[in-house]
Amino acid sequence: MTPRAAPFVELDGVDFSYGPVQVLFGVSFTVGSGEVLGLLGTNGAGKSTVLRVLSGLAHPTQGRVVLDGREVTGVPAEDLCRRGVALVMGGRAVFPDLTVRENLELGGYTLPSTVLASRIDRELERFPQLARRRNSLGASLSGGEQQQLAIAKALLIDPKLLCLDELSLGLAPTIVAELFDVVRAVVAGGITCVLVEQSLSIAAELCQRAVFLEKGAVRFDGAPAELLRRGDLARAVFLGGDRARRTRSTAKAANNGSAR
Repeated sequence: MTPRAAPFVELDGVDFSYGPVQVLFGVSFTVGSGEVLGLLGTNGAGKSTVLRVLSGLAHPTQGRVVLDGREVTGVPAEDLCRRGVALVMGGRAVFPDLTVRENLELGGYTLPSTVLASRIDRELERFPQLARRRNSLGASLSGGEQQQLAIAKALLIDPKLLCLDELSLGLAPTIVAELFDVVRAVVAGGITCVLVEQSLSIAAELCQRAVFLEKGAVRFDGAPAELLRRGDLARAVFLGGDRARRTRSTAKAANNGSAR
């Protein structure tokens, strides 16, 4: 039997607290090299905090973080960035008062100027819409263009680990599909990716594995298709929200009818 390769990323028993409030409880999972892992769960489950721990913006109160076989627990974010960890935070991580090109220049400030210029050209070729708007301010871009710019900034450093927080949030399905094509292309080039999502259907389309968090703890680790079959998790969280919305709509209609 061929021995299994060591994981590229490993979280081992990670706890984390914001002051007195503990939000992660013994979180453990691995990510293989070149794998796309979907990190799923409800609001407040700790998904974004896990990405902050992976990228060095938050340091565990207990547990270990291992990157490419080396423990990096407590290593500052800037050092992890130099080691190839890139985080695209939720909420369109761009500078609104800078142009597209200025955003890219700032995103790659650690690179030598000659290297930065060629990589900016590479990313503008990867994202033709950004190339057409290279002199436009970040605030003037559409939501999809801002997300493209945030990803382009992260790709400037040629990351080994790309962490994406809510890639699809608030975007039209056609834009999401375009962004997914970019993620697939960079993963095919050897990048490992951890993607935070609330939509199981979106995660199932892009991710080979899913980790489900609930109240800061791992409840599931496996194939997205298997998570869909877990009624105690998938239906309650992902379908339950739809049922709740339908119930509210029905109640609203009934109230409107009675008001007449």
